[in-house]
Amino acid sequence: MASPFLYFAGDRLSRAELTAACLDGDLVELGDAYMPADAVETAALRAGSLARILGDTLAATHLTAAWIHGALPAPPVRHTVQRAVARRLHMVVDRHLVYRDVAVDADDLQLRGGVRVTTPARTLADLARVDDSAHARASFLLADAEPDALATAIARLESGVLPHKRAALARLHAIADRRQDDVTR
Repeated sequence: MASPFLYFAGDRLSRAELTAACLDGDLVELGDAYMPADAVETAALRAGSLARILGDTLAATHLTAAWIHGALPAPPVRHTVQRAVARRLHMVVDRHLVYRDVAVDADDLQLRGGVRVTTPARTLADLARVDDSAHARASFLLADAEPDALATAIARLESGVLPHKRAALARLHAIADRRQDDVTR
């Protein structure tokens, strides 16, 4: 069920009407939707704004999940999605999506705004395994936004056989050490 605070182009109003409402200051753009300018932007609204993209079969992961969890101020240019169901999907190629065909375990998913999103710990582990500055920055910000996720992400990586595991563990341990230094100061 879509949030009553979200407007999608073509539902109640056309994209032109929604854009005009933005120019008037009544609405603001949020992901793939629009919301009232005076509404509080929540994780549920950020996730719900991607309902048309994710549907019932995809989950938001990596930078997209970090944005939903509140670690990033703006959505990524290309949303990273992954299968949330066991069966293979026939995806239409979309330049706005990074699609990963491996299914995410149900234990690593949570429902936000009616769509599936990887948990903060799974998101943090995924971000740490990608070697670029955007993912590194997002992993630091997510660890600050969701402090309980750091230990779980480290344990998850230590117990699994995953590509880029050593580099990811080094990154997460560096974040943990920095947080410990901040506490002891």
